[in-house]
Amino acid sequence: MVDISPGGALGSSATSDIFQILRDGRPRTRTELATLTGLARSTVALRIDSLTQLGLIGPAETAPSTGGRPSSQFALRAGNRVVLAVDIGATHVRIAVSDLTGHPLSEDTAAIEVTRGPEAVLNWVIDAGDSLLTTAGRSPSDLLAIGVGLPGPVEHSSGRPINPPIMPGWDNFDVPAWLGTHFHVPVLVDNDVNIMALGEREVAWPQVDHLIFVKVATGIGAGVISGGMLQRGAQGVAGDLGHVRVSRDSGTLCHCGNTGCLEALASGPALAHSLGVATPSSQDVIDLVRSGNLDAIQAVRQAGRDLGEVLTACISLINPSVIVVGGAMAQAGEHLIAGVREVVYARSMPLATQHLQITQSSVGANAAVLGASLLAIHHVLSPESVEAMVVDLADATAR
Repeated sequence: MVDISPGGALGSSATSDIFQILRDGRPRTRTELATLTGLARSTVALRIDSLTQLGLIGPAETAPSTGGRPSSQFALRAGNRVVLAVDIGATHVRIAVSDLTGHPLSEDTAAIEVTRGPEAVLNWVIDAGDSLLTTAGRSPSDLLAIGVGLPGPVEHSSGRPINPPIMPGWDNFDVPAWLGTHFHVPVLVDNDVNIMALGEREVAWPQVDHLIFVKVATGIGAGVISGGMLQRGAQGVAGDLGHVRVSRDSGTLCHCGNTGCLEALASGPALAHSLGVATPSSQDVIDLVRSGNLDAIQAVRQAGRDLGEVLTACISLINPSVIVVGGAMAQAGEHLIAGVREVVYARSMPLATQHLQITQSSVGANAAVLGASLLAIHHVLSPESVEAMVVDLADATAR
């Protein structure tokens, strides 16, 4: 699980305790921080000096005077340090340099097939990352961490993709080591749908603690947020809906080797293939739907029903308050979501759907890059990481 609340939990370190309080961006005086943490003002002053040297906080406007000299205030300096956010899709790579709120400072996108293999794709990421840092006016020393989303199962503890069905050559590839060797910062890797869930919630549903984000594109998957926490499961494959069997078809072969998988029936390429498109892709289906092709509209509506069947089980298990449908196929208008709603509201228990919202992503393609930046930010600004930076700073100062 990942705590995605703005401040996270307070740590035992005095420095990280102070920083977690300041993460909300609100300026505070040394006296306020001493009161909130129970630390002596002298201790607070030393910790503020360390955080200022790290570039994480800095002086803000002075507090209103109540008589005597105005008190200095300190606040998060979100623009002093940056993270690199990388969204690797089946047919594209998006990358951005973002500040510590996730706001992009420079961005780039390229049409790169993930089937080209990890070395080719990640070397492009390295070159683009270096270029974007320069464009944003940042040096490599300003970079704190990198967040990466991949279109396949990821063992989150190692950052390695494991048997990814649409990523030949990527199995067990050490993505963090490849990027970390060049950039010399922590590299966090996750499934692309998980990072999309993070990005969508941050922008559109910040007060919602129970949300499922479903991506329907070349593949199908879900990012699950429950109790305000991103749920990865034991091995990091929670939400892999694409390979759940659908009852209406048990004979269609999936690229995973099984038959009857949701992804083999309802993904963009699967729908395009069923419609007789020579080189099937999600965009082909979207174009047909937008042109009013009735066969395409009916196929997308049925794909929504198939997805709704799988989501009905998820609703009974997780009881979300919001289901967001994103990915390329979400651009096919209301037809996909209408199919989802048709089945979900008919087959789920009334209490589970009483206040359930099923809606199209409002963040779109930006959700993944924002989520990748948040993945990196949540890690590097955690109490443990802040404490480690303070220790490294002290060691460097002592040398």
